[in-house]
Amino acid sequence: MEINYRRMTIEDIDQILRIEQEAFTLPWTREAFAHEMTTNLYSYYIVAETEEKEIVGYCGMWIVMDESHITNVAVTEKMRGRKIGEGLMREAIRVVLEHEVVLMTLEVRVSNDVAKNLYYKLGFQDGGIRKNYYTDTQEDALVMWVEFK
Repeated sequence: MEINYRRMTIEDIDQILRIEQEAFTLPWTREAFAHEMTTNLYSYYIVAETEEKEIVGYCGMWIVMDESHITNVAVTEKMRGRKIGEGLMREAIRVVLEHEVVLMTLEVRVSNDVAKNLYYKLGFQDGGIRKNYYTDTQEDALVMWVEFK
């Protein structure tokens, strides 16, 4: 199955909300995504879609000057394990390099070994712990970062 990556538009929000609600215990709202698409000048969102135009994953980030922060990454449950998350992250890295970003950061649940292993594969390093970062479970977040030189 071929997956294409492109910039998210406001018309994609309905499909994104379905993925968000499936993937997270505290999903973002329609208003939050609409704000990211229309008001936040720093946001850049990428979607992964099939040939049939079904969105199966997305990655959001903020690009501020020469830094980028990944805000969220999610893939539909039925499409996990097919390297779509990796494709989204590689596309995000491609985009930030075009914007001359030198540092990218993110937070990930300390228990999310699948995601952490992907980030390590892409060159991210451990940066520290944010205690009780996730309000649904009080789980700590591992801060990770990668420098582009």
